[in-house]
Amino acid sequence: MKKIQYALIIFLMLFSTKNILAQQDTITKQRKARQLLRKGNDLYKKQQFTDASVAYQKALGSNSNYDKATYNLGNALYQNKNFKEAIPQYEHTAKTATDKITKAQAYHNLGNAMMESKNYQGAVDAFKNALRNNPSDDETRYNLAVAKKLLEKEKQQNKDDKNKDKNKDNKDKDKKDKDDKNKDNKDKDKNKDKDQDKDGKGDKDKDKNKDPKKDNKKNPEKPKPQQGKMTPQQIKQLLENLNNEEKKTQKKMNAKKAKGKKVKQEKDW
Repeated sequence: MKKIQYALIIFLMLFSTKNILAQQDTITKQRKARQLLRKGNDLYKKQQFTDASVAYQKALGSNSNYDKATYNLGNALYQNKNFKEAIPQYEHTAKTATDKITKAQAYHNLGNAMMESKNYQGAVDAFKNALRNNPSDDETRYNLAVAKKLLEKEKQQNKDDKNKDKNKDNKDKDKKDKDDKNKDNKDKDKNKDKDQDKDGKGDKDKDKNKDPKKDNKKNPEKPKPQQGKMTPQQIKQLLENLNNEEKKTQKKMNAKKAKGKKVKQEKDW
């Protein structure tokens, strides 16, 4: 029985010692975190934002729940223009902060980081949350108005770009339709020209197949008088021949004109 009591006492002593050591370790880390926070603040005041960020990160390494180090790290990153990296620091502080003023400050700075990142919708939401926690903050109210204007401008720009792309697509489609139509009309013109060439060739072939002897039979030439003068019949025959030649020439000219004429196109309304 005494052995059991001794064993229980030793166990309690060891357990207590372990808890004491753990508490001491926690206290040591918290002290170290506070020292690193102060160091970061001194560097921040000297505008050495990169070194300040390192100090705050080390402070969080010693105490990951150190909200002040998280918030100050966000500020140092923001001052160093690392806006996207600052955003999660402010978001964490806004969620974990227990008092409304700290929440409002975190949301305010989150809105600024969102605006710098051109996330205007996120900025509007952040500034609204800041005002919910601190309605009397005029600076936040002004920043909210600016963010709203930038958001409206962005939406209008996106709308204009969308309409511009749509108009461009319509123009490209109209141009394609017009080109296709012109191509079809050109093909029609080419086919008509081929048909006219065939018709003209047929007329020429007919002229070639004419028997000059038959023509001579229809219009026999009479011998000219020896005196060098033409009889009235010869003059009449000569005029008829000239008239026939003129008709043939006119027919060929008309065929050439018809060949060069294009089909009339319908208007594409």
